[in-house]
Amino acid sequence: MARRRKPSISLTLAIFLVLCSLTYGRFIADHSDLVSDGVLNDRRSSPFIKLFAAECEQSYGFLPCTTTALGNAFLIIIYGYLMFLAATYLSTGSELLLEILGPGLIGGLLLPILGALPDAMLILVSGLSGTKEEAQSQVSVGIGLLAGSTVMLLTVIWGSCVIVGKCDIENSVATDKKDTKGFSLTGSGVSTDVWTCYAAIIMAVSVIPFIIVQFPQVLHSKSGRHLAVLIALIVSVSLMISYCLYQVFQPWVQRRRLAFAKHKHVISGILKNLKMRALGRLCDDDGRPNEEVLRALFNTIDENRDGYLSHSELRALVIGIRFEEINLEEQDALSKVMKDFDTSLDARISFAEFHNGIARWLEEARGSRAPSREAGPGTMKYLDDYHEQTKREHYLLGDQSEQSDEVVEGVENPRSTTIKAVLLLLLGAGIAAAFADPLVDAVNNFSSATSIPSFFISFIALPLATNSSEAVSAIIFAKGKKLRSASLTFSELYGAVTMNNVLCLSVFLALVYVRGLIWDFSSEVLVILIVCIVLGVLGSMRTTFPLWTSLIAFLLYPFSLALVYVLDYVFGWT
Repeated sequence: MARRRKPSISLTLAIFLVLCSLTYGRFIADHSDLVSDGVLNDRRSSPFIKLFAAECEQSYGFLPCTTTALGNAFLIIIYGYLMFLAATYLSTGSELLLEILGPGLIGGLLLPILGALPDAMLILVSGLSGTKEEAQSQVSVGIGLLAGSTVMLLTVIWGSCVIVGKCDIENSVATDKKDTKGFSLTGSGVSTDVWTCYAAIIMAVSVIPFIIVQFPQVLHSKSGRHLAVLIALIVSVSLMISYCLYQVFQPWVQRRRLAFAKHKHVISGILKNLKMRALGRLCDDDGRPNEEVLRALFNTIDENRDGYLSHSELRALVIGIRFEEINLEEQDALSKVMKDFDTSLDARISFAEFHNGIARWLEEARGSRAPSREAGPGTMKYLDDYHEQTKREHYLLGDQSEQSDEVVEGVENPRSTTIKAVLLLLLGAGIAAAFADPLVDAVNNFSSATSIPSFFISFIALPLATNSSEAVSAIIFAKGKKLRSASLTFSELYGAVTMNNVLCLSVFLALVYVRGLIWDFSSEVLVILIVCIVLGVLGSMRTTFPLWTSLIAFLLYPFSLALVYVLDYVFGWT
């Protein structure tokens, strides 16, 4: 992702000192005696401090607390900003570590977990503190954060990335760096690679635990709720492990798919070249290779007339075919041809090997497309279609050899960078752990003071703190207006939601199961299901997203809020 601005550690310390200075305490009225007389001198108390002077329980015994709406709003802002800094520290440390150790365990396992850590920490503390009854009331903050993070990433941020990353759509694909059609709903948009489609499918699959845990509610059964929570927890943890393993092995899978796509492009390029050079059709009306035409082509390529095609003679055939558009050198293309044709392994190709090889290639090209009157074996038009298809397939796979403009070319001092990365990760995790509980308390106190359900406060406000750094980075990176940058952006969004659905949900389900809480979040689960499935299906079925798709995403955000309100407070689902 794009390079984030480095957070200021001094600013974090300053905010912490301000919080400590706001702690409610008593002033000694008589300086002649070192022992307090037990009387609070209001004349020496600051009006701002009095904002927090209330009968409430202080977090850790010293952080400020209040029962007033204004005071808790202030605390939500402060604690929320600290959680934002924690997320930024974790993200920056992860990126530094990724530069040194590369993908694999770091990119596939550590980064997704660290990205979801602030949300998971807030969910954890929302159900740990206090009695079982208090945890049952506070846990709505956790489910609000989980739903709010998912909905915000897939609606507001997803739609914004389509707008800022839009390019002109030509031949059903957005053209890199070309943006001349303005805000055309159909002629402007973004394109992503096929791996992004797979990420969207995985995201849609990750909602399975939500469905499992809702079965007892659907069946109106109370006896099976605890068992359903346990089964959903097991499935959620299993999906999390599977997703991390997929992330670890995905680069290897990408390289294999890309190598196969290049191989198909070599086939299509050479077949198209032979078609242009042939004095007749390569196939007869029945689709069988035309031996007379192939013999003439063979003799044309066989310059020394020895009855075999050598490396140098094949090189003359390969020269002029535009393999550079797929970052493939002529020598590599020549090696692929020899590997496919030279079945005798004598480093030369006889006419029989040439005939059989061309026949296999023509069969593959013909079988890759549905037959039609315009592209049948007699017309040979299917070769042109096959060539265009392979070029598009390679483009949508995304060549990993192309480096993004944002990639740092090297690390000058790996040891100091590693130490810095570890310290940032520890600091981010420490801040998230320390201020998650005070933030949850502030949200609940604000809810009590204003009579606004804590779910809506956590749904709207908390994702701004825990996901804003990731959201801003995604939008900035989408401005690259290239298929590669758009693919990374949307894959990152789908990945973040997937980790919310497996890691954060696992934490939430574990809390519900261990503490014996009641699972009663049907409307919240329905919202998550609707948003994930709609964007998951949309992202998996297409690689190009015109501008009109952003309207669908934007409208889903107010729809989600309205749906929860109607279901809970009109139909009484909760």
